Amino acid sequence: MKRSAIPSIGGLTSFVAAAQHGSFTRAGNELHLTQGAVSRQIQELENRLGIRLFERVRQRVILTDAGKLYLQHVKKALDDLTAATQNVVSFSNRTTLNLVALPTFAERWLIPRLPAFQNRNPRITIRITTRQTQVDFASEAFDAAVYNDPTNWPGTISHHLMDAYMAAVCSPKLNARRAIKSAADVVKFPLLHKMGKPDRWAEWAAATGIAQDGPLPGHAYQNFNMLAQAAASGLGIAILPLYLIDEELADRRLEVVASQFVNPKAAYHLVVPETRSSSLAVQTFAAWLIAEARSWKDTPLPSVRSARRR
Repeated sequence: MKRSAIPSIGGLTSFVAAAQHGSFTRAGNELHLTQGAVSRQIQELENRLGIRLFERVRQRVILTDAGKLYLQHVKKALDDLTAATQNVVSFSNRTTLNLVALPTFAERWLIPRLPAFQNRNPRITIRITTRQTQVDFASEAFDAAVYNDPTNWPGTISHHLMDAYMAAVCSPKLNARRAIKSAADVVKFPLLHKMGKPDRWAEWAAATGIAQDGPLPGHAYQNFNMLAQAAASGLGIAILPLYLIDEELADRRLEVVASQFVNPKAAYHLVVPETRSSSLAVQTFAAWLIAEARSWKDTPLPSVRSARRR
């Protein structure tokens, strides 16, 4: 059957209502139509199909055998269409956001700021998963991601949040006598490393013009959280992302030593699949997160102001 031969939704709806009520009048009351309008739609439907769907008996209408068979299929089709429509509407207006983000970014920067978002948007629920590896939006139910490199994510929209500037930091107790006056003084102290990033201190030394022979020794820690704790405990000097240590810098558990900053050519981006960019929850969260990142860059601590604005 050609699409042009398929009956109208209005006619099919009237047919189902009349079949369920056994009355054109009651069907009209349900659909906010007159009895005459329902009768005409049923007659047009029967004419289009070339078969009688109802028998008119006294004040009642009774389904024929063909009508009974047709009702089963039409009702299921209308129910499926209703469900599909509701799903589409709820998708664009749904209030749950499934976010995947880098672990340290989520734990140290994003989550402490979420209360402000929830206060403004109490109906939106955020579900956060952390992962180091890239997400496949086509096969995984994530609405957005925060990652370093968005260039290999086809079919997505990327929003730059912040550059990953890093600084050499230590406990004020370690630098109590202000022995660290220049970058050259830094390498005289115990250096703390992050596992998996053995060249980070070499990059810092090269960027600051410090000559070195071989790798710079020091204790190593698995992640940035451990590295920040080790530095705050006075175990040595660490190179840490500025976004990670806002709290430690503010309450003087850590301080930036020397004035050189390293940008390892990395940045944080909010990545949204194009197919979900119209979601109300995604749009609301994206607008807030971009504004929050901008505010963080524009109101830094004095000691790191120049690095964040480069």
